[in-house]
Amino acid sequence: MITLYDIAGTRLTKRDGVTDVGPDTVWIDLLNPTEQEETGIEKALALEVPTRAEMREIEASNRFYSEHGAHFMTSFVLYAADRETVATSNITFILAGNRLITVRYGEPRAFAIFADKACRSAESCTNGAQVLAGLLETIIQRQADLIERLQDEVERLAPQIFGQKSADRNKGRRLEVMLRSVGKQGDTTSRTLESATSLHRTLAFFAAIARERNEDQKLLARIETADRDIVSLSEQLRFVTGRTNFLLDATLGMISTEQNQIIKLFSVMAVMLMPPTLVASIYGMNFEHMPELKFEYGYPMALLLMIVSGLIPYLYFKRKGWL
Repeated sequence: MITLYDIAGTRLTKRDGVTDVGPDTVWIDLLNPTEQEETGIEKALALEVPTRAEMREIEASNRFYSEHGAHFMTSFVLYAADRETVATSNITFILAGNRLITVRYGEPRAFAIFADKACRSAESCTNGAQVLAGLLETIIQRQADLIERLQDEVERLAPQIFGQKSADRNKGRRLEVMLRSVGKQGDTTSRTLESATSLHRTLAFFAAIARERNEDQKLLARIETADRDIVSLSEQLRFVTGRTNFLLDATLGMISTEQNQIIKLFSVMAVMLMPPTLVASIYGMNFEHMPELKFEYGYPMALLLMIVSGLIPYLYFKRKGWL
């Protein structure tokens, strides 16, 4: 789907379902473009739009480059921060003259939020570079909200992990649930950090080409401010990552301790049952001449001996604090 945005004073006007790029068009948004749509835009703008496979390349030379006067930047963007499971997508930003072309196969809400704001407010969006700056600022704001949510979730998990009672019968099951939650937060945090690193590289490349294009100093200041924001968010993410790893190690340690308690209980039970088993084995032997076989109270005496032989290890372990 192709969406065109034209200049209307300092605002943007949106045109859906059209492909006629006019002189006032400053932003061309390609969402899940078909091969025909890509070909039409390439002919209209005389540039080559990267394919979805090319957007997934990890080499910096394939993500940030200039070609025929156009500048290509591909970022790894994490979105859907308000959902239970976040999503990720590679998004390519192309600055070609005064136009911005975005190629994406995901629907981050940052695009809709920025587009709505640019269409109804008096925020300056007179060229593609300003539109790109506004888009990146909105994406960073959305990621900041996600990082706040991650931090709150990690802080909520901490008392649940360390506040469980030792005598809780469902402690093992709860620790398993906690392990899944901490693991999920750790995965989301690592992907958010990857996205923040990608955005930092995009802003660095954007700043370089903005200086090369002699863009307005206000735009350069916005790019530098956004870059400082993403750097500070990356530092916060590293703190959250460390906190998550600590909780993950603590959960695994508590699960290991819980398992050791179970193994210790079985070991103690095995030791306690060894003397009664020995007594039962002796009196269970089929020999004709055994002194106690004719004894009237032999059977109760054997039972009592087995109980006492099992009770003595139990009392010993209890005194030592092993139970």
